[in-house]
Amino acid sequence: MTQPLVVELVDVTKNYPGVKAMNEVSIQFHAGEIHAVIGENGAGKSTMMNVMAGATQPNGGKLMVDGKETTFPSPLASQAAGIGVVYQELSLCMNLTVGENIMLPELAKRGGLSPLASVKAGHAAKPVLERLGIGRLDPETPVAKLSVAQQQLVEIARVVNQDVRLLVLDEPNSALSPAESEKLFEVVRGLREQGVSIVYVSHHLEEVLNLADHFSVMRDGQIVASFEKTDNVTTDTLVSHMVGRDVAVADQYSTRTSVQDVFGDTVLKVDGLTVPGVFEDVSFDIAKGEIRGVAGLPDSGKDYLGDAIFGLNQRSGTVEVNGIRLSPNRPVHSINAGIAYIPADRRGAGALLSMSVAENTIASSLKRFLRGGLLHRKLIRSTTEDYIGRFDTKVAALDQAIATLSGGNQQKIILSRGLVTEPKLLILHEPTRGIDVGAKAEIYDILKLLAADGLAILMISSELPEIVLHTSRALAMAEGQVTGQLSGADINEESIMALATRSRRHLT
Repeated sequence: MTQPLVVELVDVTKNYPGVKAMNEVSIQFHAGEIHAVIGENGAGKSTMMNVMAGATQPNGGKLMVDGKETTFPSPLASQAAGIGVVYQELSLCMNLTVGENIMLPELAKRGGLSPLASVKAGHAAKPVLERLGIGRLDPETPVAKLSVAQQQLVEIARVVNQDVRLLVLDEPNSALSPAESEKLFEVVRGLREQGVSIVYVSHHLEEVLNLADHFSVMRDGQIVASFEKTDNVTTDTLVSHMVGRDVAVADQYSTRTSVQDVFGDTVLKVDGLTVPGVFEDVSFDIAKGEIRGVAGLPDSGKDYLGDAIFGLNQRSGTVEVNGIRLSPNRPVHSINAGIAYIPADRRGAGALLSMSVAENTIASSLKRFLRGGLLHRKLIRSTTEDYIGRFDTKVAALDQAIATLSGGNQQKIILSRGLVTEPKLLILHEPTRGIDVGAKAEIYDILKLLAADGLAILMISSELPEIVLHTSRALAMAEGQVTGQLSGADINEESIMALATRSRRHLT
């Protein structure tokens, strides 16, 4: 039996200069169902989300709510219609409590925060948390003290509390462990049972197949295929529609191929690296031409390793690049020594959102583009165009603001910026987070070519297939310590997880 129709897009079109982001898109979202929307970066998913959120106005077509044509001149109008969007990059206020974040829209209407208002917010937030099955989460806890997974659930709770009827989730588990992801899926399924329409946008195809009732594939601004769960669709089927050609997912994600195992001299040497309260006594090295992986659960300390090596926080121990010891807390020394760092927080610490594609590409190498004290525009253009071509980055123009690109294309620009510096060591933290299967394959190929040319690469990742298939050596972390190092055929998901779940008391 078909559930009531909540939101429908009919022939919706959205044009940007030189790009048709949505081309007569028609799609329906019903109550009490999970509808997965998948596609490569630049396929139009983000634009469709923004149209439903009232953040982007379409150029044509109809937006229907409960069968009636409507317009959303602002996000507030969309929210008033019961549509809520949880974007991949969270927007919580880290200095506030769980309850204050959940009730923030109401607090804003009533004149802001006060001690009494904060107490009331905690009480008011409790039923929302219980509705989502996370009633054990204390509303008085500061959000800054929560794990990423818990913060994700708080963000969902804030949106759900606004009488949401259609909930859009954008890559909701891109930084979560398998156990944390399963808790998220429980919450999503619970909302479905309560009659909420779920629009689930994700590049994780296996989870999509297990979770969703309907699947819509977007490519080049259009819906190119739609399936029901009963169609017994496979990941290979979805991928072939995403990229417009047959792609063997098994070949990309189950076979360890062309991983270099002969290296040059040591480029990076880390000895006894310690960040108090985060990790301690981390030691390893990376050779010229090597891709070295780091794996671990979210609380392992791995997510702070890149910051520490680059000099962004207090540390003890030593970090050497080509035999030169780097000063702690001095990122400029790391840059001068030849380190390029691509952080996981794309929007917060990576992309310069108000600046253009070209400006982001050359931002770390300004001296290289100066001629007589002025920026050499022709050289900037040719360099940017070169990297856009190498990464197959989808942009309308070089002066396009990077904030208007999809997440995956933003990541490609940030990676380009690091490579423009011609580094000796490239540190990548979650390098393919939020990037589709086709773009991932392209980036892996580029990284292997860079390694073959002698670049040393440190890949810190939560995606185990990424570590297994594309690194020569890997170390696993748990509870702030290195629990083991693997190489060659010993790098497999079972071995990594065994080490990543190994407690400190079991270390030998």
